[in-house]
Amino acid sequence: MKDAKQLLLDYLESGAAAAGDLFADDGVLELPYLASLGLQPRYTGPVEITRFLTFLHDQLYPGFHFEDVVVHIATPDQAFGQYLIAARSGVSGKSIRQQFFGHLTARDGKIGLLREAIDVIVAADAIFPGGLEEVARNRAEAVTA
Repeated sequence: MKDAKQLLLDYLESGAAAAGDLFADDGVLELPYLASLGLQPRYTGPVEITRFLTFLHDQLYPGFHFEDVVVHIATPDQAFGQYLIAARSGVSGKSIRQQFFGHLTARDGKIGLLREAIDVIVAADAIFPGGLEEVARNRAEAVTA
């Protein structure tokens, strides 16, 4: 049975479908700061997680891979690490360097929860062609609607 550190490393080295399969049926991938950009911050179950990861791998950052992986804390059921990607956004066309911090909780050889922190300014530049200005405009439009 895989421990938390091995699950984190496997997740970081896998494509979308293989990474999604590492999650328990009720496992969660959470990027809480995406909510600041008006995006869904939580994905549950391998199917939903794979759908999100497919967008990430195929559209948002085509051909990316995680680099500079450092696992700072590892116990059988928890791992905490940092890693980054340097890629060109397939949505905005901007080159980005996104730092991640991830805390993984393992359960019965599967990922129960992977909570990742990201730089939302970098994410806004990757996701929205207009960057933070577009996010602010979208928020203002939502308030007046």
